[in-house]
Amino acid sequence: MEKSAILSALAAEVEQGRLIFPTSTHTAIKINKALNDPDCNLEMVIKFIQLEPLLSAKVVAIANSVVFNRSGKKITDVRSAVTLIGLRTVRNLATAVVVQQLTGPQVRNEMVTQLWQHSAHVAALAQVIARRITKQDPDTAMFAGIIHEISWFYLLAREKHYPGLTDESIASSWNSDEDLEDETELECEIKIGTAILKALWVPEPVIDSIVYLWRGYLTFPPSTLGDTLLFADQLAPVKSPFILPSNQMGYSIANIDLLTDEETLSAVLKDSEAEVKSLTEALCV
Repeated sequence: MEKSAILSALAAEVEQGRLIFPTSTHTAIKINKALNDPDCNLEMVIKFIQLEPLLSAKVVAIANSVVFNRSGKKITDVRSAVTLIGLRTVRNLATAVVVQQLTGPQVRNEMVTQLWQHSAHVAALAQVIARRITKQDPDTAMFAGIIHEISWFYLLAREKHYPGLTDESIASSWNSDEDLEDETELECEIKIGTAILKALWVPEPVIDSIVYLWRGYLTFPPSTLGDTLLFADQLAPVKSPFILPSNQMGYSIANIDLLTDEETLSAVLKDSEAEVKSLTEALCV
């Protein structure tokens, strides 16, 4: 089955309101929904987190990252971690867990591993770029970076319905520059990804910024959340196995330095190297 046919079929499912999530994600989705309930208090939050081992691990890992834990005092329990990083970050991590679990038993698939590592690097870089360059909300930028590849996680989760999807003969077509000229395929990708983000209660402004990244738009000087994601995506040392228009821009640190005012990106990244490394490792738990 060719790439265009796969995307068309998945887009058709989305239009019919059929989003098919793996069984492995059901618990994570329920917890994510519960945590997004405004009536969910701290004790309930802690209880829900403890029901999901991966979420528990990520919450504690993030709490011990350089960005959130300036004192260096080791955090070893969920309650202390939640108190330190706040409910908003916890909710964002809950959505990240859903994304990471979308592929279910395929977690050892090299493409899935690369996709998650790329997402983690983009999230960590976006957090720093937002705080130091574009003056966007750092937590929102990190969250958007974590989930920006969601349509591809979903696509890989449906592999059993499309045998050979990740075989070399088909997988190579995802990296073909010529395919980027097909606007129909890009629109299908956007349609699928947007539907999944809405199903996970992602705020509309965040969805708009992720679509901005997918389309590869850019403003000068960089100032929006979309710009933040674009630059983080470009600078991530681990690249996505899938190509979008934004991947073709080819901005280097030198190029981007020309677009910034008070601080150069190269200096920011050097100063924030420990923060980026710490956040990336925490997100890859």
